[in-house]
Amino acid sequence: MPPRITPTRLLLASVLACLISFSYGQQGPARGPGPLPLGRAAGPLTGTVADGATGQPIPYASVAVLNAAGAPVSGGVCGRDGQFALPGMPPGTYTLRVSFLGYQDFVRPGVVVPAGGGPVALGALPLVAAAQKLGEVVVTARQPLVEERVDRTVYHAENDLTTRGGDATDVLKRVPLLSVDLDGNVSLRGSQNIKVLINNKPSTIMANSVADGLRQLPADQIKAVEVITSPSAKYDAEGSGGIINIVTKTNTLRGGQLGLDGSGGTRSGTLNLNGGYRTGRMGFALGGFGRAGYNTPGSFTNDQLTTNPTTGPQTRTTQAAATRQNQLFGRYTLGWDYDLDPRNSLAATLTYGTRNATNYQDALATATAALGSSGAPITSVRNVKATDESGTIDASLSYTHAYDVPQRELSALALLSRNNRTFAFNNDTFAASDAAQTGAAGNDNRSSNQELTAQVDYQTPTGQNQLLEVGAKEIQRTVRSDYRYYGQLANSQADNSFQYNQNVAAGYVAYTIGLPQGFTLKPGVRYEYTAIAADYGQGPVGKIPDYGVLVPSVNVLRKLTNGNVLKLAYNRRIQRPSLQFLNPNVQAANPLIQTQGNPLLGPEHTNNYELGYSTLLKQANLNFTTFVRNTTGSIQSVRTPLGDASYPGALRITYANVGQEDAYGGSAFASLDVGPKLSLNGGVDAYYAVLRNNVPDPRYAARNAGPVLSGRLYGSYALPRHWGLQVFGFYRGQQVQLQGYQSNFAVYSMSLKHDFAAKKGSLGFGAENFFSPSNTVRTEISGLLLAQSSRSVQHLTSFKIYFSYRIGQLTAEPRAHKSVQNNDLKLDENGGGSQGSGAAPAATRPTPAASPIPATPTAPGPPVAPAPADSTAPGTATPSSRPPAGALGKQP
Repeated sequence: MPPRITPTRLLLASVLACLISFSYGQQGPARGPGPLPLGRAAGPLTGTVADGATGQPIPYASVAVLNAAGAPVSGGVCGRDGQFALPGMPPGTYTLRVSFLGYQDFVRPGVVVPAGGGPVALGALPLVAAAQKLGEVVVTARQPLVEERVDRTVYHAENDLTTRGGDATDVLKRVPLLSVDLDGNVSLRGSQNIKVLINNKPSTIMANSVADGLRQLPADQIKAVEVITSPSAKYDAEGSGGIINIVTKTNTLRGGQLGLDGSGGTRSGTLNLNGGYRTGRMGFALGGFGRAGYNTPGSFTNDQLTTNPTTGPQTRTTQAAATRQNQLFGRYTLGWDYDLDPRNSLAATLTYGTRNATNYQDALATATAALGSSGAPITSVRNVKATDESGTIDASLSYTHAYDVPQRELSALALLSRNNRTFAFNNDTFAASDAAQTGAAGNDNRSSNQELTAQVDYQTPTGQNQLLEVGAKEIQRTVRSDYRYYGQLANSQADNSFQYNQNVAAGYVAYTIGLPQGFTLKPGVRYEYTAIAADYGQGPVGKIPDYGVLVPSVNVLRKLTNGNVLKLAYNRRIQRPSLQFLNPNVQAANPLIQTQGNPLLGPEHTNNYELGYSTLLKQANLNFTTFVRNTTGSIQSVRTPLGDASYPGALRITYANVGQEDAYGGSAFASLDVGPKLSLNGGVDAYYAVLRNNVPDPRYAARNAGPVLSGRLYGSYALPRHWGLQVFGFYRGQQVQLQGYQSNFAVYSMSLKHDFAAKKGSLGFGAENFFSPSNTVRTEISGLLLAQSSRSVQHLTSFKIYFSYRIGQLTAEPRAHKSVQNNDLKLDENGGGSQGSGAAPAATRPTPAASPIPATPTAPGPPVAPAPADSTAPGTATPSSRPPAGALGKQP
């Protein structure tokens, strides 16, 4: 089916041409802090820094220009060839100071910049190696486990040893503000309407189920997790609950390294191989990860009472089965980058992910009886097998141009992501009160989800304390689902196919300005237009209207005189339905609880308000946040008795934009270092949820409200002889649902690690839930037509041994390339199928020479260049913590 919005390609091309023209038209000499006096000419200052003994250039040496009072006037960093150029120098006499680690400072006084404005060539500036022998200095410092930034909370996962041998699900359980249930479904402040990025990139691995996608990412390769609660306009409008960015240990380094790690335990095993190599202008990063899950017994019971909405009779059904599952995940990545010259660079990534999961319900016994009837109940016993297999390919290419003017940058990015998935289930009924009901029945569902994305971003300073960011983006999505039924299901379900095309065109503008009294203000606005076309293989779906949405955002930060930080934010977000909600294929692995998507769903709309405060109290870092979230057009499940004579008492679960959700709450987090060996971190999240579906029919109308509480505690202690101990615990209270609730649960773990071979290798032992061999989760649902009580038992106790060893030595070169983000689809609250694997890490290069811009002051004073709400500080040499400029969309 042809795309519905062909003009967006023309829009992207036009914006790119205009930005390039605008950028090169403005490209001028980089000036030092402060404007030049009127009527005075300026001259550039150039030179080359070299080793005084060998004559070889010294890259990335620091150059500073001082006035007669010793105050800095200008400065920068040399390029790879040791050369520097400081344009915009007003006439005068200065002192030049050059410094680099391992060398004595080079100082040249009396450098004269003439009034005529001509260039001043200083030639070669030799540095002498430092000959002074220093005594041994031991510095002991630990990076905090949790760090608060302007618009996000950063969890440094590489400092947490309790996740070793696990996957990303184990890591996210430890992150403040997040809640992960026993099935791996992730919530942010109680909302599952979130977008998960991998190294600031989307992937169809998450298109159907975040839970399954996270199981394909090894915990040992996760460097940090960023929880972005108030995304700026440069992010996609999708993800009403927020954005989670998983940062992997990218090999952005010089030299070569190869690392091997793995684990084996009573529930799962892993094997991980990662390497990186960089020489000259080119760098490579590769990785391979495999994880197997096994020995996961459990049980399932269900008791439901349904009322026929037409005739009124009631039917009670009970079910019980033993459960087990086998899972196998793989993820293979290759990253490449190349510096065309000091100002231009390319980066590419290629990732393949695979998933093979099989779930069993053994001897599922079902008994159905009509209330008030004297007849014998209808019984059956069946074995249920559900398989979910998928493979995902992600390929991305990015180009970045950095100008002479600090913080001015142009980037163009492209991403192709495709997932092929096969979901199938088989019901083998081997015993039944009605012999005609025995035999096999099932469903085969092949589907694909493809995304093609193009994006252009541009940012430039417009003044000493201002930054302008603009961008445009287009996402073309094509989803296809082919399904067929056999056995008894074929009597009531027809084979068919479904295709869904979605084009999203977007543009944004964001502006950052530093104000007096320590204020930083960042307003922004984003517009997205979505065009949709869908059809069945055997007939039309119906008219699905196109829609546009204007998404504003405002972030305000104030640094108080005592160093404390106060921040206030507002943003409006939308949530598009994912394939799990749209797919009309009937999933009936358990024929009494059937699920079917709705292709006519529209997006949700959410307003978010947030107020945060951070402070330092002696040795403790404290953070407090309050929030309000209001959602209209919420996509909620609608449970209806099926009324099928073949399946008495069965339910059909569909979805509709009928709901309204409100949440009011807050969180508190504390981090404390007790001496050089002990570190403690803990936090509590609480909110009050109000849910209603606004259905006028009293038979289906529902409303519920109540508090939800969760918390986590983490501790580490450094033992003698390179041993370390870490413990972790997480508790999630009862969850409020539209028609009932889900019970609470708790998980905990402990690990002991020993480093050897100068910390090149490590060996560890871990245990999880060793005092509670099983965990029972109860779900209760109540309504006029349905009363349901189900229990799921999982055996969580596990023991594991893990190891790691690395070969090679690397030198850091920190500069992150921009990357594409598609973060715009609502995912199934109950999990679902996996979509393959995430994006590969991108190799990086150093930032070219630039005049530094002062950071935002902590005390009242004149305004200076502000840090964007999503960066560490403006003008810093390593903007690796800054999210890529521009990102839109989520996945159908």
